[in-house]
Amino acid sequence: MTSAAIEAQGLVKRYGEVKAVDGINLCVASQSIYALLGPNGAGKTTTINILTTLTPPTSGSARVAGYDVVRQASQVRQYIGVTFQDMVLDLDLNGRQVLDIHGQLYRQSKRERQRRIAELVDLVQLGDAIDRPVKTYSGGMKRRLELARGLMTNPEVLFLDEPTQGLDPQNRAGIWNYIRALNREHGMTLLLTTHYMEEAEALAHIVGIVDHGKMITEGTPSKLIAAMGADIIRIQGQGDQSHFANQIGALAFVERVQCDNQEGAVMIYVDNGSRRLAEVVGAASGNGFVIEDISVTRPSLGDVFLHHTGHALRDA
Repeated sequence: MTSAAIEAQGLVKRYGEVKAVDGINLCVASQSIYALLGPNGAGKTTTINILTTLTPPTSGSARVAGYDVVRQASQVRQYIGVTFQDMVLDLDLNGRQVLDIHGQLYRQSKRERQRRIAELVDLVQLGDAIDRPVKTYSGGMKRRLELARGLMTNPEVLFLDEPTQGLDPQNRAGIWNYIRALNREHGMTLLLTTHYMEEAEALAHIVGIVDHGKMITEGTPSKLIAAMGADIIRIQGQGDQSHFANQIGALAFVERVQCDNQEGAVMIYVDNGSRRLAEVVGAASGNGFVIEDISVTRPSLGDVFLHHTGHALRDA
C-alpha cells in the first residue's frame, strides 16, 4: 500500500438532477482513522459505496490500497472489509455460519476460516453466543458479528458506515474500543461515517465534515475546535432573536454571533465566557430579550459544523 490508503479526486455521483456526492476530495493516510461527519443525507454512504466498488462514480476518481475503484475493482475488494449502515444478516443462521459462509465467498480454506473465526469471536466477545441463531442476538451483538464478518478476510482497509447507529451507550463504547484496537494493535486503516459528533471526536485522527454532498472542511478534531478560538455563551429565550443578535454582536468583546434557527438559540462567541456572562445578560435585558436558558461551553465539533455550514448537525 502507498502512504495514502484511500485517495479520491473530484468524486461526483448524480441520481438524475440530484448530486448525492459533489466533488469530494479525500486522502486517508495508512494506519489512521478517518471520520466522515455529517447528517443523514449528506452523501457519506454514497461516498463509501463508491470507495468500496458498490457504486460507480459519475465523474472523478478514487484509489483504495493503491487500486482504482472502477478499473481495478476486484483488486480493491481483496484488501477491504465493509460493515453497512443497515444490518445485513441472515437471522436464521447462527453466528459461526455467518462468518464461515463469508469466508467461503472469499475462497478461504476450511482451516483458514476456522482459525479466523476463533480469533474474531474472541476479539468481539461472542464466544457464548456464536453458535446461537442470530435472531436471538441483541442489537449490540449483531453489530459485533457484522464487525467480525468485515474482518474475516483480514483487510488492510476497513469501511464502517454508521457503525454504532441505534446502539445504547454501553454497546457504543464497546464498538469504539474494538475500532481503536484494530488501528492501534493491527495497524488497520479505518474510514467510518457518523452523525455522532462525540464519536468522530473520540475516534478519528482526521475528521472531514460533509454536508449536501460536499467536503466542507477537514482536520484533526483538536485543530478544528481550536480554530474556533472562543468560549460560547448559548442563549435561548423570548423576543426578537435577530435584533438581539445584531445588538449583542456590536459589543467589543464579542467575536461573532450565530443564530441556530433549528434550536431557537443564539450562540455568542466571546474571549472568556464566565467573565462576560453578566454583561451578556445585561445586554439581553436592555434589548427586551427574555432569557429562558443560558449556558457557557467550550466549542465542540458540533459548533465547528454550525460555523462552517450555518446550521446545526441534524438527523435528517
